[in-house]
Amino acid sequence: MRLLSMFSRNLPSMGIYFLFVLPPFLLGLYAQWKVKSSFAAMAKVPARMSGAEAARRMLDRAGLQSIGIERVAGKLSDHYDPRAKVLRLSEDVYSGRSMAALGVACHEAGHAFQDAQHYAPLVVRNIAVPAANFGSGIGATLLFIGAIMSFQPLMWIGVILFSAVVFFQVVNLPVEFNASSRAREHLVEYGLITAQEERYVAKVLNAAALTYVAATLQSIMTLAYYLLILTSGRRSD
Repeated sequence: MRLLSMFSRNLPSMGIYFLFVLPPFLLGLYAQWKVKSSFAAMAKVPARMSGAEAARRMLDRAGLQSIGIERVAGKLSDHYDPRAKVLRLSEDVYSGRSMAALGVACHEAGHAFQDAQHYAPLVVRNIAVPAANFGSGIGATLLFIGAIMSFQPLMWIGVILFSAVVFFQVVNLPVEFNASSRAREHLVEYGLITAQEERYVAKVLNAAALTYVAATLQSIMTLAYYLLILTSGRRSD
């Protein structure tokens, strides 16, 4: 078959598959472990209030009383829903009275701040979400179907669609970093924690930041590998 012959004539591209994919994959595993271990460690450091209370005070001080806070199931399933204007916090964060809970809850409150202020990277990220969701599901499929059919235009369409995932991940980095920065700043500014306690919150948020970096690197390296497959196929014609 064309696909098999294309790959067999380009063994170097297959041979360096793990060079493209394995390092970011391992970084992603490490980042996930780091988040869980940091959250568990900082969950043992007590705080004067729960994550939900801290987020509520942070939102109220900024004039965002209309933003709701709800419990959701799951572990570290916390997120801000810009459509419903609601912070959704996992039980450990919502009710937890720890530095870990405060850090995660107020990070999500930071996204509400961004939304209220029309923070440009957040606006771009929200616009990119549908394209990224579509591209992540069908991009690789079209690439390999195009290879089987020996139809490079279809392969290019697959790569272009997947590039929406890369764009989303790259834009997402400043959004997440900024939300963490806001959380750390306002927790101290509003007197929710002391300046000395900020380092505990930072441990959780810095670990979370590593997951965003890993996800971005994974998408970039995957796109690079897809491009290598495509260009190797053109050279073999």
